Amino acid sequence: MRKVGAAVAAVASAGGMVFAAPPATASVAAYPTSTFRIEVGASYYKGTVTWYNRSVGVNGAFKASGCRRVYAEARAGSTWLGWQSSSTWCDESGPAPLTVSADIDGGANKVYVWMTTENYHEGLEYFTCFRSLSACSGPFVGTPPDN
Repeated sequence: MRKVGAAVAAVASAGGMVFAAPPATASVAAYPTSTFRIEVGASYYKGTVTWYNRSVGVNGAFKASGCRRVYAEARAGSTWLGWQSSSTWCDESGPAPLTVSADIDGGANKVYVWMTTENYHEGLEYFTCFRSLSACSGPFVGTPPDN
């Protein structure tokens, strides 16, 4: 009885291999990206903005010398869509990903990325990134306009 069951299992397994379709190769669309590099003394936040359809991903390496925070804000023209910030980091470093919702048709077309001291009113440096150009301009001193 065991031999028959093993034989059936072997045939079924071999049959499955013969008739199995090759794995589908997913076509992953490349999303536009823009790079930024904020450096203030020994502190920095440098990385990439990725422009998705309904959100913006900001992925960067963050090093805080003293206490610092980083922020990202998404806009569609002059319309504010959302923002996210890190917590306050003091004398530490590591990856600091920020994801900002841009839940409108076409998504965000402009993102501000900036660094402050632990006091969010004390803007140190910022970049303005543009989807249409896949580029960021800056650095500029302070915080972005309207912040």
